[in-house]
Formats: sequence, structure tokens, C-alpha cells
Amino acid sequence: MRNKIWLCLGLLLGFCLAGPAWAAEAPQLDAAAYVLLEANSGQVLASANADVQRFPASTTKIMTLVLALEAVERGDVSLEDQVTTSEYAASMGGSQVYLYVGETRTLHEMLIAVAVGSGNDASVAVAEHVGGSVGNFVDMMNKRAAELGMSGTHYANPHGLHDPEHYTTAADMAILARHAVQVPHLLEYTGIYEYQFRGDPKPLVLWNTNRLLKWYDGVDGLKTGYTSEAKRNLVSTACRGDLRLISVVMGVEPQQGHFTESMKLLNYGFNNYAYQLLYPAGSLICSVPVEKGASSQVDAKIEQAAGVLSQAGSGSDYETLINVVEPWPQAPLAAGTQLGELQIMQDGQLVQSLPLLATDDVEKIGLWQCWREILASTCAFN
Repeated sequence: MRNKIWLCLGLLLGFCLAGPAWAAEAPQLDAAAYVLLEANSGQVLASANADVQRFPASTTKIMTLVLALEAVERGDVSLEDQVTTSEYAASMGGSQVYLYVGETRTLHEMLIAVAVGSGNDASVAVAEHVGGSVGNFVDMMNKRAAELGMSGTHYANPHGLHDPEHYTTAADMAILARHAVQVPHLLEYTGIYEYQFRGDPKPLVLWNTNRLLKWYDGVDGLKTGYTSEAKRNLVSTACRGDLRLISVVMGVEPQQGHFTESMKLLNYGFNNYAYQLLYPAGSLICSVPVEKGASSQVDAKIEQAAGVLSQAGSGSDYETLINVVEPWPQAPLAAGTQLGELQIMQDGQLVQSLPLLATDDVEKIGLWQCWREILASTCAFN
């Protein structure tokens, strides 16, 4: 295996992702649409009808979980918040956890009810708590979808009950799932298989609708979905070693078909591909000079992991390119400022591109410090 590292100074290059130049023959699936991708790079390994609009059904709840947990990360809400069930939330039909009007649960418990029990009532309760109203929350869903590049998606509710204006694509669900697996704690919720939601006198045990949690090694999420219009959908993810796959199957007819077809897709991925981790998430990649700064340079890091795919059992040639902005950035400089890009090239194709971010703030050099440096350099010259 060969690796070449280049340092390129200049304008940041454009961003695109391509699949591997080699590829084993993908399996034939009994699904209206499907996508298989590698989670770190986003490379698509197999797909069919990926951009055709479909109804998401309860896979909608992945976005509901994403928004709620991102709000927790920002500090807008807390998992210990008491969430009160409104009359509207309690009126939801379809899949539910039988919340009654005025019932209070922590946000943590409501998220379990969404992820494990697929509760439409809990989804509305979460939406009202996080967004202030269902309407506001739906606006948040559509805004987040646009930010993630889900161009074929439009949300009309937080639960997935049928609405002709509530649609997505297999490609968009793969984009969402790839983001979701990076959201702190989300996989902890989607990976719960059994949960005692109510005790006596009317006990209620929630069983995760995603049977792959028990049937397939490495699966830890994400969500099933079914309506008569959507048929059976499943967005799943599995990790073995350094290789994490995202599988999306939509519009499956047979009763257990969304599970069997997903396993075919995951088997294809794990049997034919391997992932080589090059840089773990948070790795320091290089130092970048800073003009007029109290420090002459700042370290640059990547937030996501970087690596390459190869055929299982064989290596792969790749090149690592570090593109840094030119001219050099000037102080003051805030931590998190993009300073360039780390690009992974494989077989002549760009397969991953990650922003290089400043690790620390750099203050502008003060007048006294500037004079001290001038004097020091003058004395050294003499």
C-alpha cells in the first residue's frame, strides 16, 4: 500500500465524493429504492432509484431525534426536562405509547418512546417541547434537511403519518443517517431493544421495531417505518471494526422484507469492502502560519475521521493532500476557523474532503509585544 502526502498552498478546492473505481456486483433487492454507503467518507457502495421520492413513514423520527439531541447539545433543553403531553399529542393514532393528556415524562423517556416504541404521540410531545409548537418544529426539520443537503425531502410532521406533502428519497435518508450516527447519544437511543415504559397496574414494555438489533451483528440503529402508502422502510447502520455502513431500503412489500433486504445489503458491504482509518476524529494535521498574531502559528485539526475504502483482503493506493488557505490568515483568529482542507485521493478520484479547523484562538499581537520582538531581532542581528 502506498501513501503520498502533498502540501498544497492556494485556494480551497471544490468538494465531491465518488464511489470506488472497483466494485463487486451489488445484490438484487426486492425494494423500490435502496442505498448502501460507508459512513465516514459517504461513498455510495450500491444504490437503485435513490433519488425517487418516497414516503418515509416512521423513519421520519430519525430527524425528530436529531433535532432534539442537537438542542440538548446546545443547552436549549435538557434530558431531565419534564415534557407534558398535550391534548393534540395524546390524540395521535397509529404507533403510540398511549400517553394521556397531562402526563409528564422526562425528555429522556420521551426520546426512548420515539426511538424504541416509535410513538407518534411521543414524537408530537417532543416536537412541542423542543420547537414550542409542532409547526415551528416542522420548520426546524425542513431547515435542517436543507442544511444537510437533503434536496428531495419535505417534512409535514414529526412522526411520519401519511401526508402527500411529507416525502423524502433513499439518498436523502442516507445523508440524514450518516449525520445522525455522529450526533452524541443518538445511537444509544436507537440501540435500546427493550424498555419498561410503564409499571403496574398497567405495565407497558417497549420493544424496538428494528429487529436487526438482535438479528445482525454490529447493528446499533436506526429506525423502521411503515404506512400502507410507504410500504416497509428501514434505515439501519452497522459497525464492524473500523467499517460503519449505512443501509436504506424503502418500499418493501413482504412483511419481514425490510429486514431481509437490509441484511443482504449489509452482507454485500461487509463481504466486499474494508476500511482503513488514516486519521481518527480530532487528529492534528498540520500547523498554519498566522500573520500579526500573538502566536506565529496555530494547529489545524479535523473533526471527523478520515480513511479509505478498499476491496476486502487487499490494499489500496491513496494520496493525502493538505490544502491550506493563501495568503496566510491574519489575527485575530477564532478557534474553529477553517484554514484549509484535508483531501483523500484514491485511484485518481477525490473520495473524502474534510475542513481543517483552527484548534485555538490567536489574539492580535499587541504594540508592546511587537516592539519587544523588533528589539529582540535587532539585538540578535547586532
